[in-house]
Amino acid sequence: MSNQGYEEELRSERGYVAQLYARLDAERARVRGEYRTALRDHGGTAVERDVDVRALAREAKRLDVADNGLCFGRLDSISGERSHIGRIGIFDEDDDYEPLLLDWRAPAARPFYTATGANPENMRRRRQFHTRGRELSGFTDEVLGRPGGDAQGDAALLAAVNAPRGEGMRDIVATIQAEQDEIIRLDHPGVLVIEGGPGTGKTVVALHRVAYLLYTQRERMERHGVLVVGPNPAFLNHIGRVLPSLGESDVVFMTTGDLVPGKHVTAEDPPEAARIKGSLKMLDVLTAAIADRQRLPENPVPIELQDVVVRIDAETAEWARQEARDSGLPHNEARAVFTEIVTYVLTERAIARIGKGWLTRADKEAWEQLRGDLIKELAENDAFTTTLDELWPVLTPESLLAPLFSSAERLRAAGADQALLRTDGDAWTVSDVPLLDELVDLLGRDKSADRQAAREREREAEYAEGVMEILSFERHDMMDDEDHLLAQDLIDAADLADRFGQRDTRDLAERAAADRDWTYRHVVVDEAQELSEMDWRVLMRRCPSRSFTVVGDLAQRRSEAGARSWGAMLEPYVPGRWVYRSLTVNYRTPAEIMAVAGAVLAEFAPEIEPPDSVRACGVRPWSRQVCADGLAAAIEEFTREEADREGTCVVIGPPDVPGTVPASETKGLEYDAVLVVEPERILADGPRGAAELYVSLTRATQRLGVLHEGPLPQALSGLAEAERV
Repeated sequence: MSNQGYEEELRSERGYVAQLYARLDAERARVRGEYRTALRDHGGTAVERDVDVRALAREAKRLDVADNGLCFGRLDSISGERSHIGRIGIFDEDDDYEPLLLDWRAPAARPFYTATGANPENMRRRRQFHTRGRELSGFTDEVLGRPGGDAQGDAALLAAVNAPRGEGMRDIVATIQAEQDEIIRLDHPGVLVIEGGPGTGKTVVALHRVAYLLYTQRERMERHGVLVVGPNPAFLNHIGRVLPSLGESDVVFMTTGDLVPGKHVTAEDPPEAARIKGSLKMLDVLTAAIADRQRLPENPVPIELQDVVVRIDAETAEWARQEARDSGLPHNEARAVFTEIVTYVLTERAIARIGKGWLTRADKEAWEQLRGDLIKELAENDAFTTTLDELWPVLTPESLLAPLFSSAERLRAAGADQALLRTDGDAWTVSDVPLLDELVDLLGRDKSADRQAAREREREAEYAEGVMEILSFERHDMMDDEDHLLAQDLIDAADLADRFGQRDTRDLAERAAADRDWTYRHVVVDEAQELSEMDWRVLMRRCPSRSFTVVGDLAQRRSEAGARSWGAMLEPYVPGRWVYRSLTVNYRTPAEIMAVAGAVLAEFAPEIEPPDSVRACGVRPWSRQVCADGLAAAIEEFTREEADREGTCVVIGPPDVPGTVPASETKGLEYDAVLVVEPERILADGPRGAAELYVSLTRATQRLGVLHEGPLPQALSGLAEAERV
């Protein structure tokens, strides 16, 4: 295309994009107007109004994300049809809703990502736009169906991967590659495992898959939402913009330490304790620990009633305990069975003594009257209640687990390893979270708390009824019959419930995050190789349909409780319902840096092939040996130099080196420049250390440096040695 032809095409495309933005702005104004009207409208019930308001709020959010790069390309078919591709769909209401802009997830948009010179899929041209905000600055064309022609299809991709990193992960909606698109659109109802080495884009592919599923299965998914589980808060913050930028907000982001509502746990156990807690063998330990709290009295316990003294002996408690256990109910709910048996025995004994000589079973009415009086007296007897609490206490997950971990005797009684012993029982770690969650089901709810909540609701209902009576106006108090008003004219029952009840105004993500029993329609698990068997039990409970996108890299596993194979971890939960896909192209890490990281990988996981880098950066990674006194100055020099450059940087090193962050806190993140400090000390931490070093080296997109005080590990001998400090 001549330069003049290009400029004419660019002006035409700019005009078309401007029309799209005009349509977008008009649609935004319409939705916002309807939203304001819905907020003021008092017609219909409160529930109906709430549904309307929430739907309009979601639509407003969807439209608000499209400002930056609304339209990012065009497809020209062999038959001459043109389709513009963008973040959302826009239709011409004046022309039978003809599409002006195709949503990137629509089936008709797929050739934009999958058509090639050898397989053009009936397409003649793929045009990729270069934009800044709303401004179209240029475009590149790829002519399809002519292998070896003037294709420039990699231009947009290379521009994206070479661009300086900003705050947070960016979506790849404009540059999805065919390998990635196949996974994003894969029609599989079970568990999809996406494995890929550093820089292959597995995380962002998983997030785009979520956006695709929400687009194609919105009715099924939007009422329950999607859960995204990541390795640490920094990672979740890093990826948090991707789905909102694609118009999706009904998503909950958590680490495994957040899966029990009300807790935000980040501390980690030593490797051996983490391995033990992550094993399914802990189920037997928890069951035994609960059984250990279901006690028998060493000596008969006297209970003084008004007319008689009765005793709870070991025989009675053992019978009651066995009946409660045989009920199959969770511990707290089975307490009612235990209490019922003990109460029965004590009342029988009391009746036999009180009624001796005058009361027989033939006198049923008197017998039942006396029994009822004794049952009531026992329920109000402090000694009886205290004894029940000692023999069959109401337990919470915390009140069971904390004493267990702080007592060698309790650990022995539960058959647990003494490696779990700690001084502070409730100093919770990430490995404790699945145990606490498991105990919610094993212990069950405390029915007394439910009864208290029911009484509170009854009091609220009585109060609301009183308010209605006060608001009621008698006919003779009005000016005349025609002007008569009743309370119902001013406020309906739904409005009253809104004002005096506890109406939930939180959005879906807030409600889901706060509800332990919430179930999601789909779950994304990133860095999934780190999850234990017990972690997976928690997540399977959260998603009964077993619809998962699992993302990970076994070569990067650092947890002793994590996955060594996907089949071993998943097959027990979804036998035959999981599929595996791999990503083989490294879009983030340049070839120069990947060569260094690959040498480390070859030493600790020689069976794993590193991903192929799609580009080179032209900058060779370097190393510099420093003395102990020069380490801080060298780190400061690196950060000062990088501060003058565009982009991001990080210093990764052992936890005790000032100015560094551990590799575990950088998993899934990317930076323009990375400085790795003391690699020999990172590597010395066994198999986990090798994985940590591999992660550290593969965070950089442009520049990598290494500082070392001692000898450089053999695997890093390929680094260019800089001047010693």
